[in-house]
Amino acid sequence: METYVDLILAADGEKASVVHDKLIKLGLKPTIGDHDFFYTWKGIVTIEEELAFINRIQDSLKGTGVMLKFCSVR
Repeated sequence: METYVDLILAADGEKASVVHDKLIKLGLKPTIGDHDFFYTWKGIVTIEEELAFINRIQDSLKGTGVMLKFCSVR
C-alpha cells in the first residue's frame, strides 16, 4: 500500500527545501511525475493508521502555508 502526497506551496510560506526536509524526516520519498512524495506502508493498514500518519504530516507542516492532498492505493 502506498500513500501519495501532493503539495501546493504558498509564495509567502516556508521554503520548498525546508518542507522537503520535514517530509523526508517522516519517511516520505520525493518523486517526479503525478505526485510530489510517497510513503510505502508495510502491508495493508487501517484507516486509523493512515489518519494518524496524515496527522503527523499536518503537525510537522503546521504554519508553513503548505496545502496538502493525499491519495492512498493498495
